[in-house]
Amino acid sequence: MIKQVVLSVVSFFLLLTLAAQDKQPVQFSFNKEDKGNGEFILHITAKPAPGIKLFSIQKISGDLPVYTIITFASTIKKYLADSVIEKGNLQTKIDAAFNNAAIKFYTDSVQWQQKIKLISGNSIRIIGNINYYYQKGESVESADQRISMQFEYKSASTEISKVTTATNPDSEKSWFTLLLRGIGAGLLAFITPCVYALVPVTVSLFLKRSKTPKEGRKNVLFYAISIIFIYAAIGAFASIIPRTFWNNMSTNWIFNSFLFLMFLIFGISFLGAFDINLPSSWANKLDSKSNSKSYAGIFFMAFTLVVVSFSCTGNFVALILGTSGGKAGNFGPVIGMFAFGFGLAFPFIIFAFFPKLLTVLTKSGGWQNALKVTLGFVELAFALKFLSNVDVAKNLRILDREVFIVLWVVIFTLLGFYLLGKLTFKHDSELPKNDWGLKYIPIPRLFLAIASLAFSLYLIPGLWGAPLNAVSAFVPAAGTQDFILYSQSEKTSASGNNVSLTSAALPPVKYVKRLSNYEPLAAKQNNLTIYYDYKEAQAASKVLHKPIMIDFTGIQCVNCRKFEATIWSDPAVISKMKNDFVVVSLFSDYDDEELPDNEKFFSKALNGQVVTVGDRNEDLQQQLIQASGQPNYVFVNSDGNLLVPGGYGYDPTKGAKEFAAHLDKVLEIYKKQ
Repeated sequence: MIKQVVLSVVSFFLLLTLAAQDKQPVQFSFNKEDKGNGEFILHITAKPAPGIKLFSIQKISGDLPVYTIITFASTIKKYLADSVIEKGNLQTKIDAAFNNAAIKFYTDSVQWQQKIKLISGNSIRIIGNINYYYQKGESVESADQRISMQFEYKSASTEISKVTTATNPDSEKSWFTLLLRGIGAGLLAFITPCVYALVPVTVSLFLKRSKTPKEGRKNVLFYAISIIFIYAAIGAFASIIPRTFWNNMSTNWIFNSFLFLMFLIFGISFLGAFDINLPSSWANKLDSKSNSKSYAGIFFMAFTLVVVSFSCTGNFVALILGTSGGKAGNFGPVIGMFAFGFGLAFPFIIFAFFPKLLTVLTKSGGWQNALKVTLGFVELAFALKFLSNVDVAKNLRILDREVFIVLWVVIFTLLGFYLLGKLTFKHDSELPKNDWGLKYIPIPRLFLAIASLAFSLYLIPGLWGAPLNAVSAFVPAAGTQDFILYSQSEKTSASGNNVSLTSAALPPVKYVKRLSNYEPLAAKQNNLTIYYDYKEAQAASKVLHKPIMIDFTGIQCVNCRKFEATIWSDPAVISKMKNDFVVVSLFSDYDDEELPDNEKFFSKALNGQVVTVGDRNEDLQQQLIQASGQPNYVFVNSDGNLLVPGGYGYDPTKGAKEFAAHLDKVLEIYKKQ
């Protein structure tokens, strides 16, 4: 039976994956062949679906415009050698629908080959488009397929040390991080009162009602798998939503307002003001179908647990779904929710296989209420983060950096006092007493109080502009703070952006008034000039003869703030950025400014209309590295050609030393051009 369940789970996710994919009339694949000495062959393989006739690149007699056209970007045509070669089982047929012209088509796979010739040191991305026509039945339709593949030629004499650069949001590390985060949230949810108190009853019920201990353990295992399946199914449903939806959702002020209210309500509830429960009729209906003697009944028992524990787990679920989209592609929510379900269900398995542990299981009681209140304070702190996102998105400037920090200082100071027994709430019991009848603070509670009060003290210097690197990803940007203590040796332009008076380039103008608020503290302290418009940066690059460092970032990007606080602040890194590069920060979520009508266009990469400055920045990122998500640091010359393939993204395992080495690599390549 367990094998059947596993197969069902696999089939479920497979069906969801297939449902989420668009059915394409022609499937394309791309690969490259290295012929040596800088000569490459780009292979494009097209395979029509059954019943599809894919037209050749050869023109139809009579000059009918119904044939496949392969074009390449004008900037890379100098690297193309010869014309496209077509290989395959070409078929020809006189078709009355085309005025009895001879049409040329393929019903099985066809391969197109383009020769590419590079010189030593070249690193370019071949970008193009396939505009293909196909016939399905009597209908003739057209579609497009983007071409994008990186080619690099390094001779033995110019080989330089390799630095791993691309940290894609879809990488395995992102998956691993999501798994750890989800499991941690599940384990934390397990010790909340809604779940913890059910463990002894549930495990004992299975073991006592089963005929043998082996059968009891098998039933508990199925119960745990059911919990994991239910939460993973929630994530799978969310994963069907397009990937860009989650990235846009995470910065949407309405969604952040919803999360703020949800965490605020849950936080107040955890403090004891009221209880949150789903309608009792839901739980009663599920409970009526639950029993431990059939697999269907066990599944409904698991479903009942999910429903009745909502008051303690709902906030974890909302947080995972709200932050996992885009972390590991469309399957980010699946991974996060699977891990959460695993963390929640795993202890049930442990206690089933080692039932003696139930006798040493700490009884639920006052310590759990203390835990619940502690989580209430933490949730109030998280609620402020989501409210800050709303403040940033709407440019209200109500919850500026110092205001946010003050509120966090108060929250964590009160939490410290609570853990020391100086504050009590509605459901709190008295502190335990020692052998002399005196109240005392348990050691774990004392250490939590020390951590909370120490964290409050750590935050205080941030009121005067301290970077607070440990929480820089969560607090508002330094540009929103009115009072910052730092030395400024160079003058500032009227627009508010730091500009060296010795620079021959024009200072940044576009979008500075709004976006300079989100300049990293390291940039302000070191008078780093930052542009916010790509064309302005290109103009400056041509004047200064420096490569462009494109910082694809976001106003509400957590990892962007973390990277800026930990990497930009390094003296070696900020010195190279200031002296050797033209830095431009392009915000993908800058939707405050709409583009003029003559600058709006349809983006194939985004599959939508480019309307705002943020849309345009996102489209540029897709064109250059075919990736979404921030931060991503991309390096180009003044003509917009990539200096190194891909982007350098946030990776918690790498620090300033690796990024500085990457900057050196970019400069070496730029100087050889």
